[in-house]
Amino acid sequence: MIKRYTKPVLILIILLWSTVSSAQERFPRPEFQTDYIYPEHQLPLHRSQIWEYIDVGVLVAALLVTSWLALKKRSRKGLILMSVFSLAYFGFFREGCVCPIGSVQNVALALFNGSYTIPLTVLLFFLIPLIFALLFGRIFCAGVCPLGAIQELTGFRPVKLPKAVESIMAAVPFIYLALAVLFAAMESQFIICKYDPFVGIFRLDGKYTMIVFGALLLLAGIFINRPYCRYLCPYGVLLNIFSRFAGKHLTITPAECINCRLCEEACPYDAILPSNIDQPLEDPSESRKRFIRYFMLIPLFAAAGGFILYNSAPALSSVHRDVRLAREIRTENESGIEAVSKTASAFKESGQTEKELYSNEQVITERFKKASIWAGIFLGLSLGISLFAMTIRKTRTEYKPHQGKCYSCGRCFKYCPVEAKIKIEKA
Repeated sequence: MIKRYTKPVLILIILLWSTVSSAQERFPRPEFQTDYIYPEHQLPLHRSQIWEYIDVGVLVAALLVTSWLALKKRSRKGLILMSVFSLAYFGFFREGCVCPIGSVQNVALALFNGSYTIPLTVLLFFLIPLIFALLFGRIFCAGVCPLGAIQELTGFRPVKLPKAVESIMAAVPFIYLALAVLFAAMESQFIICKYDPFVGIFRLDGKYTMIVFGALLLLAGIFINRPYCRYLCPYGVLLNIFSRFAGKHLTITPAECINCRLCEEACPYDAILPSNIDQPLEDPSESRKRFIRYFMLIPLFAAAGGFILYNSAPALSSVHRDVRLAREIRTENESGIEAVSKTASAFKESGQTEKELYSNEQVITERFKKASIWAGIFLGLSLGISLFAMTIRKTRTEYKPHQGKCYSCGRCFKYCPVEAKIKIEKA
């Protein structure tokens, strides 16, 4: 089974390895400019390179143990203990850095900018959870991700949101991913790190607003489990895609499903697909028409997405420091009100002419227009393919997890009477 996925994994590794052929020793902060003021400990203090590889080793070991606990041992308690360990090590000890979620931006920056070389350890943190997802499902989410762990440990009274609300909110991570890649590729901002809701908690400092945001997410997570994972996490989009092709995935029952329906409401993430053998079959001609209709909508959605974001590029480009500066100086000239920001004052003392500033603004805006088209196409394709997938009816004779949405958390194990019977027999 694993051989089926060897080729795509190797292609992904080779593609990204081309960006790190001359990898630097340390994890450098990108040099693009921004008026964002980094906290004193925005990055963890310097550690030797051997510790970076120890972190990679711990990541691999944690993923292996979590895979065993979820797929072989089928232990919910074991997964909780792994979450505690990951929260302690990757969260509070490693202070949330380097993490696979933020590494998306480093990969994007390295792929689209030859001047930046991504460190090997950062690339490994990006790749390894994806490889495990391709082999065993979202094991990283089950008990290794510190952001997921801190939310999993606070989810005491899960409730389900209406399907309409769930569907709308589930689109946000795709938008977040597209913007994060766009801004990183355009050397503007690392918005995933800037707006990480839990890093301030992990480092016991940070901006007041972000600590409050993280606390509110944890409070909401008591009832709406893993709100960040489900409705914000951009790396989760990639894990969702890879996990759909997992060679071996967590199952609700350890043996044959008896369709008792006891697990039907067990998953707070609505990731359980019910048996549908009793549902009446749709007329084949109607099914075929809907299939063709939604399939033809995919390129239309892609074109619409590209068009919308292309026209939004001037607004999106304002995240770049030089664009904001040019617009501030232009406003000063038009209104006569002096610009007093630090960047404006620095510009006036730099000797750079306004003509050069406006020319640079135009270049950056044009780059944003070209890149925004692809970000829009990605979003349009994502929406179109999601709608198209709804037209495909697969016959299921048992209850099984949705391989993309399932976090492999093991909450459903205790609802299965087959599981309980096997445990009693073993005891």
